[in-house]
Amino acid sequence: MGGGDQGIRGAAATRDPLPMTGSTRTGAAALPPEGAPVPDDPLEALGGLDTERVNPATAEIDRLDPLEFARAMNAEDATVAAAVAAELPRVAEAIAGIAARLRRGGRLVYVGAGTSGRLGVLDAAECPPTFGTPPGLVVGLIAGGRTALAEAVEAVEDSAEAGRDDVARLGVTEADAVVGIAASGRTPYVLGAVAHARAQGALTVGLACNRGTPLADRVEIMIAPVVGPEVIAGSTRLKAGTAQKQVLNMLSTGTMVQLGKTYGNLMVDLRATNAKLRRRAVAIVSAATGIDEAGAAARLRAADGEAKTAIVAALAGVDPATARERLAARGGSVRAALAGAEA
Repeated sequence: MGGGDQGIRGAAATRDPLPMTGSTRTGAAALPPEGAPVPDDPLEALGGLDTERVNPATAEIDRLDPLEFARAMNAEDATVAAAVAAELPRVAEAIAGIAARLRRGGRLVYVGAGTSGRLGVLDAAECPPTFGTPPGLVVGLIAGGRTALAEAVEAVEDSAEAGRDDVARLGVTEADAVVGIAASGRTPYVLGAVAHARAQGALTVGLACNRGTPLADRVEIMIAPVVGPEVIAGSTRLKAGTAQKQVLNMLSTGTMVQLGKTYGNLMVDLRATNAKLRRRAVAIVSAATGIDEAGAAARLRAADGEAKTAIVAALAGVDPATARERLAARGGSVRAALAGAEA
């Protein structure tokens, strides 16, 4: 992701957990007041979670040959989509809330540890090339920082203070939306981060694969696709990770669609930074306008490589400068800019 550390951040050292902080907001559960002790160890009940149970369907996978193993794992993975489907109303609520914050100049911030953190960073990193977002609009915070992307940095996820400090360092405010990602729903780093974010007035969303978790008590919108026990007991990089990736895909993509970053299902705001993406931009302009690829390439050059501008200019019959003005007046939406031209 562009912009150096703006898209990938996180705590670099282990700190001792401190009490959660938070505030009461209408329609959401109350948080402990500043300085109050956390009533229970968030990790104490880990063994009772669905994601930690032993899966009877794969209890003897060490006896299977490779094809039998692949079939068993594929059968488990096939259950993930249904678990995510059960959470779609909460996903939709989160998309609407995140898009509203971004329209007002806020940011989307993902916070997680381990696999959950890496998935958040991955989703954040894909937004600039896919949707032309500026560095820092979608941010991934991971416990342990950049080191944790390639190496396990386990201990830091036990620090609520580290999560709180990372969110504070980012300067999260009421303008932002913060998504806490933790398969267990109990990771102290994530709990500390969302508690601080909510205390600042930010929209807080939780993503876990268990119900009745401390994370659910600390956020306004809780998304909990329950995928059940893993193929390998407790290995939440598997079904839980797949469910989290599906939800994160929806959150970022749905938000960007709401913000006019597509025209139909075309990536009209992509950043063409290499040969493949430049070819894709030509194909997008061609598909949107019906112009052949040579004509689309010429339109793109005249629009300084901006696919949106090239499309509006071609379809509205205006020059690129006028197309830019119409897009700016309509929040960057190609469809709205074209509708305005017809009015």
